[in-house]
This record gives sequence, C-alpha cells and structure tokens, in this order.
Amino acid sequence: MRKLELHWKILIGMFLGVLFAFIMVNFSWGPDFVSDFIKPFGTIFINSLKLIAVPLILASLIKGISDLKDISKLSKMGGRTIGIYILTTVIAVTIGLGIVNIIKPGNSISEATRLELVENYSGDANEKIMAAAKQQESGPLQALVDLVPSNIFKAASDNGNMLQVIFFAIFFGIGLILIPEKQAKPVKDFFDGFNEVILKLIDLIMLAAPYGVFALLAALVVEAPSADLFKALGWYALCVLLGLAIMIGFYILVVYIFTKRSPSFFVKGISPAQLLAFSTSSSAATLPVTMERVEEHLGVEEEVTSFVLPIGATVNMDGSSLYQAVAAVFIAQAFGMDLDFYTQLGIIVTATLASIGSAAVPGAGMVMLVIVLAQAGIPEAGLALIFAVDRPLDMCRTVVNVTGDAAVSMLVAKSIGKLKDEPVEKCWDDNLPA
Repeated sequence: MRKLELHWKILIGMFLGVLFAFIMVNFSWGPDFVSDFIKPFGTIFINSLKLIAVPLILASLIKGISDLKDISKLSKMGGRTIGIYILTTVIAVTIGLGIVNIIKPGNSISEATRLELVENYSGDANEKIMAAAKQQESGPLQALVDLVPSNIFKAASDNGNMLQVIFFAIFFGIGLILIPEKQAKPVKDFFDGFNEVILKLIDLIMLAAPYGVFALLAALVVEAPSADLFKALGWYALCVLLGLAIMIGFYILVVYIFTKRSPSFFVKGISPAQLLAFSTSSSAATLPVTMERVEEHLGVEEEVTSFVLPIGATVNMDGSSLYQAVAAVFIAQAFGMDLDFYTQLGIIVTATLASIGSAAVPGAGMVMLVIVLAQAGIPEAGLALIFAVDRPLDMCRTVVNVTGDAAVSMLVAKSIGKLKDEPVEKCWDDNLPA
C-alpha cells in the first residue's frame, strides 16, 4: 500500500480531531477529558514550533546572507536581485493586509465565541495585550532602539525579541562576507551544517503534525463549539487564496510589462515547477526543476539562474509573507484585538525580514508566523485557530514562492541583457513542412 503524504495525514488528523470532539461533547466528562489528556499534546506541538524559531532564524538567515559572497563579482545583478525580492515581499504583505482588513474574516466570530476564546487563552492574551499597550506608550523612535539588542543571548531567549535576533543574524552575515574567505570558511561551514540540522528537526516536528492538529482541533471544538468559528476559518482561507491569486497575477503582469513575454508563455514555461511546488510544499525541493524551466523554457541564461534562483529559495517567500500577514490580523480579529497602523506596519517589516530567514521546506511558514505574532503582540495560542487549514494553504503559497522566483529571475536577466531574445522552447509549427 502506498504511503500517505504528510498533507493527507494532516487533513485526516484535522477531520478526526473535529469528529472526536463532537463525539466527546455528548458526554458530561468528555470536555474535561479532551482538555486534560488531548489538549496538552497540541500545546507540546505549538511549543516545538516556538522552540525552533530562533535557531531557524539564525541558521537560515546567516547562511542566506553569507551565500551572497558572489555579490562581489556580480554586484550589479546581486543588488537588483535583493532589491526586487524585498520589493515584491513588501507588496505581498501589503496585499495580504489590505484583503484581511477589507474582508475582516475574524469579525464574523460572534461576541460569545470571542469571549470564550479570550477566556480559554486569557493568560497568553492578557500578557500580549499588556505588552502591546506598553509599546504604544513608548517614544516614536523606541522601535528603532529596540531593534538593536544589548545582549544577543538575552534577545534569543524570548521569541518576542525576534527582530533583534534577525538584526544580529544580518549583521553577523555581513561580517562573514567582509572577512577573507579563508577565515570565513570554517564559520560558514558550521552554519551550513547547523542549518541542515535545523531543517532536519523541522522534518521531525512535522512528522508529529497530524497528531498535533488532532489535539489542537479537538480542544478548539470542545472549548469553543460554535459553527461561526469554522465559518470564520473558511473566510480566512478565502482571504489567503485571494491574496495568492492576486500575487500570481501581479507576477504575470510585471513579466509582461518589463520583458514583453506573454502571460501564456510565462505560465506554460513555469507550470511544471508550480505543480511540483504544490505537491511538495518545498521551494528547495522544487529548485532543480525551477532552474531547468527558467533556463530552458523561459530563456534566462545560466549565469542568472544559478545566482538568482538559489538566493530566491532562501530569501524570497512572498506567498509565505502574505499568509503571515493575513493570519496575524485574522487571529487578532478573532481575539477582539484592534491593530493600529503602526502595529500593522510592524507586521510588514517583520514578515518581510522573517521571510529572508524562512527555510524552503514544508511547515517553515508556520514557524515564521510565531515570529510575526510575537512581535505584534498577538496571542501565539491563536495558532490553534489556523493550523487545521495550514497544510493546503502551504501548498498554494509555495506555488507563489516559486512563481515569484521565476519572475524575478526574468526581470533581473532582462535588466542586465541576459534574457534571450527568442524563446528557447520550440513553437507548434516546427513540424510543418518547409
């Protein structure tokens, strides 16, 4: 019998968790049983995601920055690559925030259900609300002051200080680039190996995802058994999918405007990589196919693909960034929190920077969401609300990540004269007689 893929296991765990909870609420002892013996496993799973957040940022971001050593030889291409990647990420996050603030999926939750949610997660929620209020009382430049840590070990001990960890990782990576390669190699080799270990730990954590989803959904249904919660979850998923569709349309439009390649040419050229990205939920696993399609079918020269696409697999996570923005605001809405302009601006900055360190593997986006929630003062326990539908959305946002990598490689190639004038792929009339 063929082994089930992880995303099917997660969907089965989600279904069984909801079914189990609906059965248990029919017994007087059922809700207590779920809270005492099932919910803790969901909490352990959430804690494991939070546990890996800081090491993941340090490993992935330092590796990603240090890999830019080729920028000394390809400074023109490197500067444009990073600039476009950051710009598209900011656009993705902004689109996500715009959609979630217009549709307001979390507001469809009734006040009674919201009160239950706040009560169930009152300790976490109150702590975050108090921290957010304290932050609002600070001076206008306090956010800039808080960006630079006085002690990296202290910053790394609290997920709420994740921007400080990101600052240190970027600063460290720049220092690694600037020193002679001979001295940098041992340090870089260490972080390359460290990054591989962290990615393997994520794989191990994701093996427990079906059971974590089962526990989270069972506890969620028992503690807030209202149909409007699932209705809100559907609206949330719709917001994410709408934002991702807009991003793909944005890529197609930009490619058409700047490279004069038709939408059908671009979509046909990259579609096999998109399908693989959808099935694997991994930009890294899809990278070989992405490079082949972009080089052989979209006409980008190897000099560009070998530089732009590997960097993109690490630092360009537009789909993940958009999802994090939608998820953060949705969770805040579900808990009745009103995020002001500056907090949402902070989400843009945090999601953009976090995407640079987001590993190109399944489930890493959820880990990065912990960073965004902690920085915005949103209860991290709200992850329980969205994890049920995370896997199918992860598949969709990976498609956007890969599509963005391909689009940026075409833009960079066009800007430096490395995009072939004629499509490499043969046309339909090649077999016609001369």
